[in-house]
Amino acid sequence: MAINPNCNLIAVVGGKGGVGKSVFAANFACTIMNELRSQVLLIDADAKSVGDQNVIMGLKPQKTLKELASFQGSLNSQPMNTLVTMHQSGLAYLGAVRGPEESLNISPDLLGKLLDFFGRAFKYVVVDVGTDLGPAQMAVLQEATAIMIVTTPEVLVVTQTQRLVNELLSATFPKDMFQLVINKASPTGLSPQTISNQLQLPFLGIIPQDEATSMMSLQKYTPFVISSPKAPITAAYYDVARKLTGGVLQRLKTTARPKPTPPAAAAADGGGALAVQGMDSRTLLKIRIHNELIRTVDLKKLLVDTKQDENKEKEVREKTKREITLIVDREAPDVSREERSKIIKEVLEEALGLGPLEDLLADSDVTEIMVNGFKKIFVEKSGKVQLSPVTFTSNDHLRRIIERIVTPLGRQINDSTPYVDARLKDGSRVNAVIEPLAIDGPALTIRKFKKGGITADKYISYGSITKNMIDFLRICVENGLNVVISGGTGSGKTSLLNMLSSYIPSNERVITVEDAAELQLQQEHVVRLETRPASMEGSNAVHIRDLIKNALRMRPDRIIVGECRDGAALDMLQAMNTGHDGSMTTTHANSARECIARLETLCLMSGMDLPIRAIREQIAGAVNLIVQISRLSDGSRKILSITEVAGMQGDIVTLAEIFRFKETGYDKNRKIQGVFQATGTIPSFIQKLSDKGVVIPREIFANDPNAGNPAAAGAPAQNKPPIPAAMAPKMPGIAPVKKSG
Repeated sequence: MAINPNCNLIAVVGGKGGVGKSVFAANFACTIMNELRSQVLLIDADAKSVGDQNVIMGLKPQKTLKELASFQGSLNSQPMNTLVTMHQSGLAYLGAVRGPEESLNISPDLLGKLLDFFGRAFKYVVVDVGTDLGPAQMAVLQEATAIMIVTTPEVLVVTQTQRLVNELLSATFPKDMFQLVINKASPTGLSPQTISNQLQLPFLGIIPQDEATSMMSLQKYTPFVISSPKAPITAAYYDVARKLTGGVLQRLKTTARPKPTPPAAAAADGGGALAVQGMDSRTLLKIRIHNELIRTVDLKKLLVDTKQDENKEKEVREKTKREITLIVDREAPDVSREERSKIIKEVLEEALGLGPLEDLLADSDVTEIMVNGFKKIFVEKSGKVQLSPVTFTSNDHLRRIIERIVTPLGRQINDSTPYVDARLKDGSRVNAVIEPLAIDGPALTIRKFKKGGITADKYISYGSITKNMIDFLRICVENGLNVVISGGTGSGKTSLLNMLSSYIPSNERVITVEDAAELQLQQEHVVRLETRPASMEGSNAVHIRDLIKNALRMRPDRIIVGECRDGAALDMLQAMNTGHDGSMTTTHANSARECIARLETLCLMSGMDLPIRAIREQIAGAVNLIVQISRLSDGSRKILSITEVAGMQGDIVTLAEIFRFKETGYDKNRKIQGVFQATGTIPSFIQKLSDKGVVIPREIFANDPNAGNPAAAGAPAQNKPPIPAAMAPKMPGIAPVKKSG
């Protein structure tokens, strides 16, 4: 909330305790009151205040900030003299707390509202902000017209003041706002010019050291500019006040809150150079700032030197942010505070981060980002694709961001290798294609990784699966059945694989093989392998097939392949057939039957001259379950079926559907309605599990009549093989079912 533009808010801060900041704030407020013959309010907003301003002013506050923070009534209905305390000199005062037994705890929003309220009653408000800049104190500085930085001529204090200045610059405050005051100056301390050079700030004023006058004023409970009007220290205060109010404040008001550019002025430009380049003035300003940053800072060297160290990366980020802040102040001194902060943030993300993608990646509602050239960024939210308002500045800018993603991973994208698969630090999957393959400019697709994955409970709450189906899959994974997850692009295969992998017993050794590592297994005994693209010379590539073969030599209990896309499918099936029970993979297909056909095709791509029947026997012998997942037309994702691969009948792989999702229509919001049905089929492997002592509740294969599920327990299922009539009665806890015709 912006305060009254007619109010001048002067914030007083110190880099270290003991610099006399509170005494300065009280005396400076009195000085402005006397010099300008104006009503002035002094506010103590020091987070560590123990009521020291109460002592300096010799006042018992009517109200404190702490009390106003819990005030329930309307401030407008309260007389001002019941809210602020008047000093005998005429200065208005609002304390932080009543004494050391209290602590100030106020929200930034509430403090902003209080500043707005008092800013309508007082032309000048002096706020003692303290040395600890918490959220509330930063809220004061955001609204300040000027920031008085109080230091003393001591090496340690100047060093701490430098830290404060850097902190404020990193928070994107304009350097012009900083008004340096050297307090307790003496011939034996550092010279003012040395301090100014060290801090790279001109000093506004010098306050001489005068312990006697200061102590006397404290004993009288009256600021010395009132009690000792002719003392040299008082004269120094008036000198500082005249310099600040003699033009500096007015200039800072203009810098902080510029008038909007009238349309006529914009038209006067005629769009000349801007129209030629096809860019607006804001984009051109960002490009100028970025170019100046590159000229002054070797960003590539800084990033290389961090060597992926988080602390070093943070230091580089802070340093770069300070440099950008200084460049913005030079290049665009008249830009508003809000716009200035946005530009600094955007240039920083373009220089070190992922530019306009940063906010999209931070948005938890965005699940996929699709960039079609620098002007068009589409995002998927709640299953729906929409055009984002943000853009890149150019195709070159987009190309730099792509290189920034892939280079740390040892990948490359160039004219000879114009496409690449990669991942972000958080595990999000990235695919990029550049010119000449991408005709309209680089294309970038990011499948966001959901932190923490999607739990079984979330799948149930989303309506993607039922508890019975989850329980069934848990039993299958725990007991080492081989599972293939089938689905279309973006259907959620990898997320489901991640969830199912959580059921793998922790004592088993698991090897994961992926093109770009996405799986996040929580077990301790996990080895993650990732493929490697060819080098510049076109050699040394490591493919999925190579890693699967190598994984077999690593004594795995289970092998999980992120996705079978080529002849690696044959290697995966052979691994499943050679004792690595409980292995899992995903593949692209639209149904369980299509999944079998897809696996056949992939095996044929292996280069092995195998007859189709031999391949089908491999599939039937290796795969136990096919879990079909799909992204429906309304954007929702559901498990459409869980199907057993029951064996071979002649030359055909036999499938038996155990669970299915049946669509029943649409609701008023065009959301797909439907029910999950248990088909009544009992999987053939259930008997083996029962013989091993695995307890399987009968409810898993039954439909709940209370859920309004129309499917009967004995409803016929598609592609079901005949089930021996004697099987079901033998199994503990399983009711007999009708044989399928």
